Amino acid sequence: MAFVLEIQTSSTQPYIKNYLISLIRAHEIPSKVVQQKGKIICAFASEHPDLQICLETIAQQLPASCFLTGSTHYDLDGEPTELPDFEQLFTLSLGLCPSCQKELFDPASRRYYYPFTSCTHCGANESFVRKYPYERINTSFKFVRACEACEDELKTKGIKEKHVTNSCHTCGVPVRLVNKENERYANDAGSFRTMFEVAAKAINDNKKVLIKTTMGYRLFYLAEIAGDDSILMMINASKITDYLSLITEEFNALLSIERPILNVAVKDESLKEGFGATVYAKYPDEGFTILLGAELQKLGVDYCSYEVADETTDADILMDYDLEVSTQSDMRLFLNKDVQFIAEGERVSFPSLAPLVNEDLLSVAHGLVGVQGHGRLLFDKMERFDSVTVKHANVLEGEDAQTQYHSSQYVMAQDEASFMSVVAEHQYFGKKCVGAYFDEEPSFLYYDGKKVIRIVPPIRFDPKILIEQMRQLRDGSDRLVTNLEEKRPEVYAKLLALQQRDDVKLFEAVAILLDLKDKSMRGVTKEAMRFVGKGGIQIDTHVKDNRFDHVAFLASIISFQLADVSTSILSYSIFESFGDYFSELLQELRGKTKAETVILCGSHFANQSLFSRMQRNLKQTPPLMNINYPIGQENAVVGGAYL
Repeated sequence: MAFVLEIQTSSTQPYIKNYLISLIRAHEIPSKVVQQKGKIICAFASEHPDLQICLETIAQQLPASCFLTGSTHYDLDGEPTELPDFEQLFTLSLGLCPSCQKELFDPASRRYYYPFTSCTHCGANESFVRKYPYERINTSFKFVRACEACEDELKTKGIKEKHVTNSCHTCGVPVRLVNKENERYANDAGSFRTMFEVAAKAINDNKKVLIKTTMGYRLFYLAEIAGDDSILMMINASKITDYLSLITEEFNALLSIERPILNVAVKDESLKEGFGATVYAKYPDEGFTILLGAELQKLGVDYCSYEVADETTDADILMDYDLEVSTQSDMRLFLNKDVQFIAEGERVSFPSLAPLVNEDLLSVAHGLVGVQGHGRLLFDKMERFDSVTVKHANVLEGEDAQTQYHSSQYVMAQDEASFMSVVAEHQYFGKKCVGAYFDEEPSFLYYDGKKVIRIVPPIRFDPKILIEQMRQLRDGSDRLVTNLEEKRPEVYAKLLALQQRDDVKLFEAVAILLDLKDKSMRGVTKEAMRFVGKGGIQIDTHVKDNRFDHVAFLASIISFQLADVSTSILSYSIFESFGDYFSELLQELRGKTKAETVILCGSHFANQSLFSRMQRNLKQTPPLMNINYPIGQENAVVGGAYL
């Protein structure tokens, strides 16, 4: 008989499976480990004397993942006879696993306060990859020769076996700390610890510190008032819920191995004054930020702010090193009590593998490419591939399409490619589906089982004759504009200013009219979260000539402003009304096309007010969304491989 441990996961990425295999190999227990259909199944030789010890090790060391949903165990006929092994075609950028974090703070460890600490299955390994195949010679560590102890680890069964970028203080990478007065280097435990002490003290003294982390440059500072691009880095895990109002799923996700960014509600009143009702929050993820956070916590600091930066960003102190780092956008996770999905970002989703459908097709979008590899599709950054031979290329419209990648090149639309990525992930080929894509402009699509068709294409917001169009909207609309000019001259002036630009996005216009500090969808979303009532008002989201009517939408907002409706109610009502708009039109399209399935994609659906409304309205037909990929623009490269 075999003892079977079954772990349920929504992710198809292999890092948890491979981590399990490494732990099992360390105990040399014959086993078989497979990942399929939302499960990781581990079948152990049940009579092995170290089985209980191995299971206890798994319980203690297996990283928590926001994609793990449960586990069970049972007995099964058959007895595994060989050790499991894992393939390492690519690596990801993740947070540090419990074992590597323990190494960071163990004075007896060869990696005490060494910020490049990681293992085969955790850390920012993806950041150092230059090209394929995934070998040390093809990473930034090719000039860093592993010491004897690190070489031994590469050959020893455990979590550092086959670790391509393995290093320690003896063979590792020195780091320099530079300010206006001097420059110092760290290359051993003592100097590294001093370096992070100095950086933390500088931040606590209200200075800005620019650090080249293993996931790219980040600017850290102690700020009571957050900028539009600030991320709140929660340092003290035991006090997170003192500052933020989190459901259990959000708390667990923050501390998971994926280390996502979450948009969460602020609880602490003093924090709320500077950051507002909601904040983008993150927990320290890699060596530099974990060590910096530890030193800040010693100074009594429970959180700080940071921004994604580059080497030119102005700062009081710079922490830098000479390895080349390839950056990815952070994973932003959407969570409520019922649903979880990736809103946007490359990290954790890429690189990735998918079933191969057409080996003669290349997909290109947003600097990512989908190519054939090992009988599957490999999605990753374009610069990591030398060349491929295909017959056709699907290239995203816009910037990507300006480059001629292939003589037979088809230009694909963002909404069509995103929609197709959901079809492909759920293996809904041949089934009728209707859906919506929402990123500034809404569009509606239909998949007839063979191809994606735009039923209601997006229409670009053009503010150049906005005031005149508003006057002619309907009978009495001219009075609306006159009243606006007389009673709210500051809003009227903003409308006039909008007409002088041709690069205005719809929600930028909304934020400007509402006089929000953050002139974007993000600003309107944060303002909506300030509303604590039970229901909003109906904003005009009707269509004209089968298209979304921007003029009627903005005129409706202005009319409520003239009636002194609060900005928070207006912001909340915008998303509630959009929820009704999408739901009604999707149900109508379902009826006309006889499609049974509804699909949602586009980063604007990652909005609590909007999505909750749609969840309620589409309760009988819950929508399909991306599982392993973001619902935002990054999924286009996946859909492009199947169009």
